[in-house]
Amino acid sequence: MRYDFYAYMDRMKYIKRWQLMRSTREENIMEHSHGVTMLAHALATIRKEVFQKDVDVLKVVLYAVYHETSEVITGDLPTPIKYYNQGIHGAYKDLEKKACEKMVSTLPPEMQSGVAPFVLADEDSEEYKLVKCADRLSAYIKCLEELKSGNTEFSKAKKSIEADLHARGVEEVEYFFTHFIPSYSLSLDELDNEIDG
Repeated sequence: MRYDFYAYMDRMKYIKRWQLMRSTREENIMEHSHGVTMLAHALATIRKEVFQKDVDVLKVVLYAVYHETSEVITGDLPTPIKYYNQGIHGAYKDLEKKACEKMVSTLPPEMQSGVAPFVLADEDSEEYKLVKCADRLSAYIKCLEELKSGNTEFSKAKKSIEADLHARGVEEVEYFFTHFIPSYSLSLDELDNEIDG
């Protein structure tokens, strides 16, 4: 019997993000998912180790790994379209859920219960909320990268994403902004100087 789940997931590398924006460097959803996973792990670790609050770190990481699973079927719908109105957003959420269910069905039956809870995440959980913050942080970091390269196309997106992140009132995000975001503006030589100094 042939199962297609991981071959589908491998196709994430062909799906481009930021399709409506002129980018100096293209980004696909596979590399985006990797970045979100690192950021989600960082936020979960900050919550657990810095703020001494309960969080299921493994669940956060696995939610992040699979958070774009539906897009191997739907593609990446640009944010302005996805959130244009409640009707479109609701219809797209239904489509994402059906795509995730379809993806789970491409696994062997005995594996489905081990993967499905992360592909079909509990969107009301604190763990998933951290992943959504990590997803927005990833978009913010992409804006910083593009602006650093002189691409002002991302100026408005940077402002709106930054405002959204701060409006969430998530202390782990604020900690990340204070302690990690400043390094994203440094060159490799400047980062090396920090290590050497």
